[in-house]
Amino acid sequence: MLEPPFLEPETVGLRRWWPVVALLAGIATILSVTVLSARSEPVADAPTNTHVSRQTALAQSVAKLQATLRKLPGDAPAWAQLGSSYVEIARITVDPTYYAKAQGALDRSLTLRPDGNGPALMGMGALANARHEFALARDWGQKAAVAAPHTAEVYGVLADALTQLGDDTGSADAVQKMLDLKPNVSSFTRASYYFEMHGRDDDAQSAMNRALGAAGAPDEIAYSRYYLGELAFNTGRLDEADSQYTQGLAVVPDDPALTEGHAKVLAAQGKADDALKLYRVLVTRAPLPQYILEYAELLDANGRSSRDQYAILAQQQRLLEAQGATDDLTAALVAADHGDKAEALRRAQAEWGRRQSVFVADALAWALHVNGRDAEAAQYAEKAAALGWNNALFAYHRGMIAYSLGQLGDAEKYLDTALRTNPHFSVPHAPTAQKTLTQLRSAR
Repeated sequence: MLEPPFLEPETVGLRRWWPVVALLAGIATILSVTVLSARSEPVADAPTNTHVSRQTALAQSVAKLQATLRKLPGDAPAWAQLGSSYVEIARITVDPTYYAKAQGALDRSLTLRPDGNGPALMGMGALANARHEFALARDWGQKAAVAAPHTAEVYGVLADALTQLGDDTGSADAVQKMLDLKPNVSSFTRASYYFEMHGRDDDAQSAMNRALGAAGAPDEIAYSRYYLGELAFNTGRLDEADSQYTQGLAVVPDDPALTEGHAKVLAAQGKADDALKLYRVLVTRAPLPQYILEYAELLDANGRSSRDQYAILAQQQRLLEAQGATDDLTAALVAADHGDKAEALRRAQAEWGRRQSVFVADALAWALHVNGRDAEAAQYAEKAAALGWNNALFAYHRGMIAYSLGQLGDAEKYLDTALRTNPHFSVPHAPTAQKTLTQLRSAR
């Protein structure tokens, strides 16, 4: 298992994922970690006009691969690389139609080289993770580990899948192997996420500092700064969070994740107009579900119409499903707070049937709560807390469930935990948590 000494590679062998740390990061969080080790942009210590965006670099790479394959259609490694590139393009552009292209290219590679084709097997795992088919991603990852046991990225695919499936021991082992093989941004980030999920915030911070130290390319630096900012924001340290986001934006000025982080801080600081302007630009440029939802909730909180944003979210869900992707977890949380309560429960139960992670336990607990089934909800809220994660949203959900059950002492404890962990954890829910906690204390 992962222990703090892994942070000292000079004296011991190196040992360890999103949301992501963020719960709603979905496709973007999983794949942005998976592909980092393959990046090859030049090192940059300061912002430069010569920086090539990841999307541009991928487009150039795809064009070269397509030209190669027109001349050499039997090149199995090129087909595998093309398929993996399509998966990454889908992540960046939020265009799930690239999934079918990725599937076709990876299938072609495996047809040409059915045995020992580690890159294609790994690409299949990454594609399955992107589609939220985590059991399938695990299976592909295990096959890739047999074909390419000394390839660190294979264990990144496995770690992401096993984390989402709730296999805590398996995910720790996979990240351990990844760190042993390649202690880089990608593996240190997964270590940080593992520690954060287990309530080991200092270790999570140390691992992300190691990730930043290992970063070279601008995108790697920006990525590391973003997750350092997330660690700070998720524990209520706004100034530190914004410092990390701002330092990242100095390296990659148009980075969507860092832009979201800065907008989130502005909203937490009460600068709603500035935050809304930034979100409006962000969702136009990078319409990820997480960003759209945050924008919609901030619009709601400031008495402005959010109807269009929720319509876009629903449309994205339909597009994902049309391309073979499932995201019942995100859909359940959105429906519980902003839509059809029965639909929220249906989707949360469907997701629990596929995987029993703390993420899904929390979503199912909340869906049961909004449907008035609090005794059942409490059982799943307890499962969500099993790893010891200092997650303010999880604590809030558990507190409101306890409040509905009349367990006022527990309700006060969990709501206090949520607000002490991060008083800005949610635009719609943090005020409710504060109001309810104040009522509980005044009634003592």
